[in-house]
Amino acid sequence: MTVQPGSNVTLLPGTAEEDSQKVLLESYRSSARLNGMRADGLQIENTHLRDQMALVQSSLSWRVTAPLRLVRGLSLGRLPSGRPLRELPDRVTELWSKGGLRAVGGALARQALPRSGKKRNSVLSKATQQVTSEEAVAGHSVYSDLLDEGAASLAPKILIIAEVSLRQCAKYRVWQKRDLLERLGWAVQVVDWRDIGVAMSGLQLCTRVIFYRVPGFETVMKLVAEAHRLRLEPWWEVDDLIFDAEEYLQNGNISSLPQAEQDLLMSGVTLFRRCMLGCGRGIASTQALAQAMLDAGLTDVSVLENALDHETLEIAASLPTHEGTDVERVWVSYGSGTNTHDEDFRQAQAGLIAAMEDEPRLCLRVIGQLKLSDDFHRFGDRVERLTELSYRDYLAALSRTDIAIAPLEPTLFNDCKSNIKFLEAAVVGVTAICSPRNAFLSVMRHGENGLLAVTDDDWKQSFLTLARDVPLRQRLAIQARQDVMERYAPEAMAVTQGRAVFGTPVIPERKALRVLMANVYYAPRSFGGATIVAEELATRLTQRGVEVGIMTSRPRLDENLSGSIRYVINGTDVLSAVIPEGTDLIGALDNPQMAEVFAGWLDAYQPDVVHVHAAQGLGTAMLRVCQERGVLYVLTLHDAWWLCDRQFMVREDGHYCFQTRIDQQVCQMCQPHARHLRDRVTIMHQALAEAALLISPSEAHRQLYLANGVEPERIVVNRNGFRWPERPRRQRTPGSRIRFGFVGGTEAVKGYPQLKKCMESLERSDWELVLVDNKINLGFRSIHAEDWSVKGELKIVPAFTQAGLDDFYDQIDVLLFPSQWKESYGLTVREALARDVWVVTTAPGGQSEDVVDGVNGTHLPLDGRPETLAAAVKSLLGQAEKFDGYVNPFKSSLATYEAQTEELLGFLERVVKRKANLVTH
Repeated sequence: MTVQPGSNVTLLPGTAEEDSQKVLLESYRSSARLNGMRADGLQIENTHLRDQMALVQSSLSWRVTAPLRLVRGLSLGRLPSGRPLRELPDRVTELWSKGGLRAVGGALARQALPRSGKKRNSVLSKATQQVTSEEAVAGHSVYSDLLDEGAASLAPKILIIAEVSLRQCAKYRVWQKRDLLERLGWAVQVVDWRDIGVAMSGLQLCTRVIFYRVPGFETVMKLVAEAHRLRLEPWWEVDDLIFDAEEYLQNGNISSLPQAEQDLLMSGVTLFRRCMLGCGRGIASTQALAQAMLDAGLTDVSVLENALDHETLEIAASLPTHEGTDVERVWVSYGSGTNTHDEDFRQAQAGLIAAMEDEPRLCLRVIGQLKLSDDFHRFGDRVERLTELSYRDYLAALSRTDIAIAPLEPTLFNDCKSNIKFLEAAVVGVTAICSPRNAFLSVMRHGENGLLAVTDDDWKQSFLTLARDVPLRQRLAIQARQDVMERYAPEAMAVTQGRAVFGTPVIPERKALRVLMANVYYAPRSFGGATIVAEELATRLTQRGVEVGIMTSRPRLDENLSGSIRYVINGTDVLSAVIPEGTDLIGALDNPQMAEVFAGWLDAYQPDVVHVHAAQGLGTAMLRVCQERGVLYVLTLHDAWWLCDRQFMVREDGHYCFQTRIDQQVCQMCQPHARHLRDRVTIMHQALAEAALLISPSEAHRQLYLANGVEPERIVVNRNGFRWPERPRRQRTPGSRIRFGFVGGTEAVKGYPQLKKCMESLERSDWELVLVDNKINLGFRSIHAEDWSVKGELKIVPAFTQAGLDDFYDQIDVLLFPSQWKESYGLTVREALARDVWVVTTAPGGQSEDVVDGVNGTHLPLDGRPETLAAAVKSLLGQAEKFDGYVNPFKSSLATYEAQTEELLGFLERVVKRKANLVTH
């Protein structure tokens, strides 16, 4: 019996009802993807408009007209902030009580003028003056250096970046090749070269790439450069001599085109040549074309001829047999796909006219575009014109004729052309007369499977011979079909030419446990404690012989190159995908586009188990992909995101909601306009229920999930490690002022508002507060000294790296951690405790589990009151001497990355082994 996910209906495998359910499910997925695309577009447009507004507001004209807008606003009874003017007296009184005239003046200045990124009158570290934008820090140039021989082998896959708008070219060089490669066992993806972002993403997950008939525009050359970065050794493929300007001009058909079209074609020649040489090696449709590519500068060119495919063979098999016994008419057919074949047709024209004069049964059927000589007018209805037909109708029309012709002007350009006209005629049982160009000579034998003609008399005699000798026509046609099928049938092409060029895919040998981790951020774009832990775990698992891949996000670096980027860092293979800017709660929860990227990475990396470390932003749709493919996944439960839409269970008023077992009615009252909460619960509960194992970073956090229905045996604790000190702490000067530190940025959930009010309430000035502004490294500031009215010294520093931990904690004696919720862990708390820094933290919660009240830190109740924090700070200010030579007596009980990694590896190996045992039995 089979149960469909998310359904209470039990279905028998293979029933019509089950098939219907699958179709319906796929329909829902398609709908989700379409709506996701629409949402992405709206988000991008919205972000663009916000950026435009920001530019306007930072312009000189906006600043100059600020006084006028102020007067205008006052005349309408509102403040510049939009508040009613009647609130002004109370606001001024509040500011005056805090900082007098200076506070009032500062507020007015901030209302009238926009913030800038220039240095303010505050104590800033040297690093702050070296701000770079996120694009500079995490740009493609950074990723380009992050790939080495340690990259894991991916599942064999060939990407074809192609010109697909030319119907016949795409048929023979794209779709036919896709079928051939799949016959050889390759996975294949085809992308239109204009879809630059999709092509960029495709490059990251393939093991080989072909650029078919792609011009070397700047965006394309970035794709070529990316292919080389990924060591894909790209091929550039072509089926016409479109990269040699001199030979192109020798083609008489070109001179018949308007000058504007000629100029356009010649500019294309330069672009095609640029892309070809940029790739470095090529694939040609003929030997002559391959030699021309070598002469142009390539050192490695393979030949893969145009051939037959199943579509052509099926159409041919469905057509009625044409016996060629019509004594009244003998039809000659000529097919022209474009208006550039006039000169080619002229090679046979005089001979055909002469033959039609001598043999009144001879008739001409032209299919497609062609300028016929006026000399054909005298033949009346013996000349028939058909407009361009579908391929099926074209073959049908061809099959109803007796003689097919392929005249070609004697140029290198035409020697490079394929013999497809002979193949098509042969497969529908029609005898062919062709010019002796190279590709035709490779398969045709004059008088055995067709006729070759050069001079006008050759063409005339060939027409007359075939028109008058029906048995000869039939014998040549039968032999031609036999020869063509032996050489050009799909099966024959795969085992001969296809295998010679591409070989057969080799599945990479699995040498060790392979884990695919998902974390919303990852190096070189490290951000937040969860990311630091994920990076350390991945590095240490790799050191233990585990193959580790990463799924993460990255910023949009280039409007034209919005696809994924793959790189290797610290031995881990990373795929970073763009999350649309301004993604809303629903997008962060369930992201169909990210699921598509993840599915590709999952198929390419083929892990034994997936470990989702922090999915916020990446979305839970990834987990449905795992379920569909039968891939085990393990969840690390950071924060309360899996249970609460507000992630930290902090209400809009900034206070912790104190629910233990989550009641959705309470949640709906907290967010009355959030219509998605019920669906959110369904999605999250299903994701949790299907996980092979749930991991909590602390026992306190584990208890929250137990209270919400998770079975005890399904959730384990894996305490986060951290970077331990690399050197002894630099001792503070005895008797100096106490130095406090805060690393939570401006987030209300981290207690920033309570901290600010607390420090502003202090009457003493013998203290220093070091504030970490984690936005500085992203190119802007979120903490401004003039917003603070304090008597002590304020120091604002950028976020530190892991290598800078010791230096940062040397600057402080007390870490203030007034988090406004029950944290799942609290990484900075452990970093401080390991470096003999006193910790003032709220409790209970994961953040306080290693803090012993009154011994190595201070516990605060979760009451949201700044006065509570102020009381603790004042108490410590009165005990400054206790920090002279202070040592945390409980350091030995803190977790380490080594212990965390060892424990995690045991969990992962256990779930993989358990699945293997189930499969075995």
